[in-house]
Amino acid sequence: MNKVTALIPARAGSKGVPNKNIRSLGGHPLLAWSIMAAKKSRLIDRVIVSTDSEEYAKLAIKFGAEAPFLRPAEISGDRSTDYDCITHALDWLALNGGEPDYIVHIRPTTPFRDPAYIDSAIEAFQKSLINVTALRSAHEMSESAYKTFEITADGRFKRVGSEGTALDSANNARQQFPITYQANGYVDVLLTSFIRENGLIHGDWVLPFITPSVVEVDTEDDFFQLEYQLSRSPSIASQLFN
Repeated sequence: MNKVTALIPARAGSKGVPNKNIRSLGGHPLLAWSIMAAKKSRLIDRVIVSTDSEEYAKLAIKFGAEAPFLRPAEISGDRSTDYDCITHALDWLALNGGEPDYIVHIRPTTPFRDPAYIDSAIEAFQKSLINVTALRSAHEMSESAYKTFEITADGRFKRVGSEGTALDSANNARQQFPITYQANGYVDVLLTSFIRENGLIHGDWVLPFITPSVVEVDTEDDFFQLEYQLSRSPSIASQLFN
């Protein structure tokens, strides 16, 4: 059987929302939502939290995850990469029982998940008949990215994906533009052998996994929006915390 490990990165020191990974959401720490979703997956063998904080590690263990190491400060800052976090965890696992075949990357800043979607993503990746390098989740954008703008060096708007600065065509109906997708942190499935052989986590053949639209936590307003969703749909919480 292939070994599948969920890895949840949860560093301390967020600047936008202080300590957001342990901020209460619906009466539960934000980090706990991702732990519980991963634990309720029928295909995930282990749930590991990668953190640089003793406090966060204790909280992870309280909710049933493992926190067997602390991430070094040099790969826990604002500019640290997913690759740094994931390879650090793989290095530890290699020395402590062996690496898994798959890493399921679960970001705590996307708290509302259905465990069945996690399993569907893992199955889609494992059953793919082509040489996919990773799977990433995303949801459809409400407006095509082709209707959005950049600002040129001389201070003018220009449409993303266009070399010209004329904007009238951006007013066309959205149905006239390609559908575009926003990566959302719901669930990524990564192949350990690919990471080790290529020094990359996603590569150039990434399988799309389309999820319902979700809110990612970056600001205080995001927390208010999530609390509102919970007030309208309390089953979101009862599915995980029961």
